[in-house]
Amino acid sequence: MIKLCIFVKIMLYPIKFIPILKEKIWGGTKLKSVLNKKLQSNKVGETWEVSGFKNNLSIVLNGHLSGRNINEILEVYKQDLVGKKIYERFGIFFPLLIKFIDASEDLSVQVHPDDDFAMEKHNENGKNEMWFVVDADADGEIIVGVKKTISKNEYLKYTEEKKLRNVLNSIKVKKGDAIFIPAGRIHAIMKGVLLAEIQQNSDLTYRIYDWDRKDDYGKSRELHTEFASEVVELNRKSNYLIDYNYKNDFSELESNKYFTTNFNRFSNVLKKDYSLKDSFVILMCIKGGFNVKYREGYVSVQKGETVLIPASLKKIELISDFETELLEVYI
Repeated sequence: MIKLCIFVKIMLYPIKFIPILKEKIWGGTKLKSVLNKKLQSNKVGETWEVSGFKNNLSIVLNGHLSGRNINEILEVYKQDLVGKKIYERFGIFFPLLIKFIDASEDLSVQVHPDDDFAMEKHNENGKNEMWFVVDADADGEIIVGVKKTISKNEYLKYTEEKKLRNVLNSIKVKKGDAIFIPAGRIHAIMKGVLLAEIQQNSDLTYRIYDWDRKDDYGKSRELHTEFASEVVELNRKSNYLIDYNYKNDFSELESNKYFTTNFNRFSNVLKKDYSLKDSFVILMCIKGGFNVKYREGYVSVQKGETVLIPASLKKIELISDFETELLEVYI
């Protein structure tokens, strides 16, 4: 890595990345119309905002690290970028994958394995994730979990007969709703919903049902019925939405061993002290916009943009002239 030595001793700063665009058969235009993404296609379903996943490495957009990928800067800056405990745990592997997702059509019904199953079967991480609804049509909904407890045999029968929809739990959603999707929980984003997704660094998905959809070549997408049946959670839960008040200026939405996500609303100045976090922090701007003031200067963040605050930046100020909402993510 000799080519990186020219910036080894230069201070880190709030880092913005070039979004990685993913066209999907269910993609739409809300990433452009709501989040101001500069898109040429009307079928972009996802923007990967911060990614260290395999061949989808985020490229730095701003500052002296511009053009470098996330693995290159992690290899050089190590714990200064991600934090001591995280570097000791993950090494040269960025542990989260941060996305915006726009569903203009229904996504497939799917489930993710946990770490143990994924490592045994695929030598990969499992996938725990959460959603925050940024925008939803009046009839926007999601599928999460089952509306009644069923046995594995019943699940397989419903799947084989293409009647699984009859036992899936649907929830009407609106802006500000938040949902935790642990590994094993069946789920689907339905048409008209735009959301932020925070997840483990994994793209391992078992597709259960795809609405009998065909691609441009008349082919159905692969289903993973056997694997899904081994991991799917079939017990009904009392509540699938995260219980918090969207009107509050601060709320912790979800905290587990994989990530913590907080909701923040502010105007004027919001001071942040991350001295005790020992973690990078990711800020996703979902309303308004702000400047990040740090020891060396400012970085501007607009609605729909994401910025990574390195672990070495302990104290910052977020400055805005109008009401701003953001998601704050760390480990």
